Amino acid sequence: MANLKDIRDRIKSVKSIQKVTKAMKMVAAAKMRRAQENMEQARPYSSRLTEIIQNLLPDVDRGLLPLLNVREVKRVAYVVVTSDKGLAGSFNSSVLRKSQNEIDELGKENVDVFCIGKKARDHYKSRGYTIIESHVDFWSNLNFNHAIKIGNGIVSYFLNGNVDEIRVVYNQFVNVASQMVLTEQLLPLEYEADQNTVVDRLYEPSKDDIVKSLVPRHLNVQMWKYLLESYASEQAARMVAMENATTNSEDMIKDLTLEFNKARQATITTEMLEIVSGAEALKG
Repeated sequence: MANLKDIRDRIKSVKSIQKVTKAMKMVAAAKMRRAQENMEQARPYSSRLTEIIQNLLPDVDRGLLPLLNVREVKRVAYVVVTSDKGLAGSFNSSVLRKSQNEIDELGKENVDVFCIGKKARDHYKSRGYTIIESHVDFWSNLNFNHAIKIGNGIVSYFLNGNVDEIRVVYNQFVNVASQMVLTEQLLPLEYEADQNTVVDRLYEPSKDDIVKSLVPRHLNVQMWKYLLESYASEQAARMVAMENATTNSEDMIKDLTLEFNKARQATITTEMLEIVSGAEALKG
């Protein structure tokens, strides 16, 4: 059995960690509320823009824009969205596991990787994957300019013919306790029109002009959506992880306190036996 000093030091250490996890939970909760508000404001615009483009694409020539050209898929690029920091449960590991499984199915020699977040960069760099770009240390100041910068690099790589398809793996925010890892095709733009929904609309200016104007904006909005969804999911996952860590530390403190009391009682009993034995020896 550990001595009293060791158990006392362990209790003190766990209590210190508990204070840290409580503070991290509060910080994550505050960040998550702001991130969730931004994400929920962006969702309607993103979905509506997607719907408009989906209705227009069947009626325009796909040769109108290089972004609409569908080529034979020989090489694919993956955009993997993670965080810069850990302590967020399975948030990063789920994205990395799903993306790596899909990349390995295609063959790592046929895939290029765009890493968003330190966790993705470190994961794929250490395993020898082909990393084209990595974007780190921007989450605390996340804004739409970051989405434009990241999106421009990805779009340029596609337009230059380096890859034939670009997919994005990210965490979609479902609720505070749940995030869903999704893979979406970013380029080329492909939508299946709903044949059951036929809406007669008049477009001004022409459909071609609208598509030329909306498609670049749509790609920036999509990248902004991926970043917002991922950031809100990260903060939610961290808040839940820190809450679980705080609860576990409370249980550990109770167990250590019980062990400490048992050890102290054993020490007291031993000392009493030694005193009684010494007294009996003196009498003899």
